[in-house]
Amino acid sequence: MDVYPGRIVKSTAGREKDKFFIVLGIVDDIYCLIADGRTRKVDMPKKKKIKHIIATDICSEGIKEKLETAQTVTNSMVRKELKAFEDGEM
Repeated sequence: MDVYPGRIVKSTAGREKDKFFIVLGIVDDIYCLIADGRTRKVDMPKKKKIKHIIATDICSEGIKEKLETAQTVTNSMVRKELKAFEDGEM
C-alpha cells in the first residue's frame, strides 16, 4: 500500500514495534515522518524508514486535509484519530 500524509501506519521495527502512527509527511523515497501524539509529538515527529512500517487501509481525512492546506495539526487530533482507529470506529 501507498504511504502518504494522513495514512495510519503500524511500525514493524524498532522500539515502537506494533504501535500505530499517522504519517505527517514524506521526506524522500526512503523516509517518512510519523507521530502518535503521545511519545512522538507532532512538533518532533519520528523519521522512520518506509520499509519498517505497514500502511493500513485507513486514512484520516481530517488530518490529511489539514496537512495539504498547511493548517496546524495538534497532538490531540492525532490521538483522537488513533483512538478511533484502535477502537474500531473508523
